[in-house]
Amino acid sequence: MSSVLVVGYDPQAIPGVDAEGLRVALDKELARFAEHDIEAAMTLIAFGTSAEPTLVASLAERAWDVVVVGAGIRKTEQLLPFFEQIVNLIHRHAPQASIAFNTSGGDSVETAQRWL
Repeated sequence: MSSVLVVGYDPQAIPGVDAEGLRVALDKELARFAEHDIEAAMTLIAFGTSAEPTLVASLAERAWDVVVVGAGIRKTEQLLPFFEQIVNLIHRHAPQASIAFNTSGGDSVETAQRWL
């Protein structure tokens, strides 16, 4: 069975956002992977000192086939250095994985399928 890790920006760390509503939507998207016989997990990170160890631990859990980086990390211009850090950590700690980029929290399955 194929495996996918979705890396997203933690909604709790975004001021003025309905974090609970966004988390429900992310969980629904994660559940859609099972409908396509894909094992999936999600790691939510925020800018700061805990991002790297959290992501590295998730990457080390298994040999992921695809790592999907969420649009919340890569579309925010102020987070460009953070986005680069995330991509380089994936490259270093999961070199076998394809790296994919979704356009929203609702198309991660299709994003991963492009590389499976």
